[in-house]
Amino acid sequence: MDTLSAAVMLFLIMDPMGNLPVFTTILKHVEKKRRRIILIRELLIALAIMMAFLFMGEQILNFLSLKKEAVSISGAIILFLIGLKMIFPPEGGLGASLGAGDEPLIVPLAIPMIAGPSILATLLLLAHQEPDRMLDWSLALLGAWSATTVILMFSEIFQRVVGEKGLAAIERLMGMLLLMISVQMFLDGIMSYFSHI
Repeated sequence: MDTLSAAVMLFLIMDPMGNLPVFTTILKHVEKKRRRIILIRELLIALAIMMAFLFMGEQILNFLSLKKEAVSISGAIILFLIGLKMIFPPEGGLGASLGAGDEPLIVPLAIPMIAGPSILATLLLLAHQEPDRMLDWSLALLGAWSATTVILMFSEIFQRVVGEKGLAAIERLMGMLLLMISVQMFLDGIMSYFSHI
């Protein structure tokens, strides 16, 4: 997988378009100026957590004695489930907002909305599969995070231009792409497993 493909995959997993309504709902009681500060803080916290998982991933997997094939197949299953959820979103979702004057800290915006279990598992997988390409993976993560940041920082413009139905359509399209990536990862893991037997 090249750097651009990895960046696109990470961006799809972060799902900023699908998270837009959730972010808007959670921050609706916070004044506009403060909203941007909170958003920047949460995005930076999420980036720090994701970078930590990327660089500590190999040590974690070695400690747990996990093989590359097991990580690849389990990562593919996680991505597949995330893709399905994007195509067929659950009713209601994460609609709860904070009370007036309350501010989110780390949960739920940084974790799990941006740095969720699926992206952390994917970063572990990338670090384990090709640990000699950490610079590529770091660039891919920064690229995906930057694109997510732009979309979330200008969420009002995106929602106005695309509309609610447009956001839903984009999320479903992203889900389809994620499903295809997950199937390829699953097949690669199976092929690698059988080639070692």
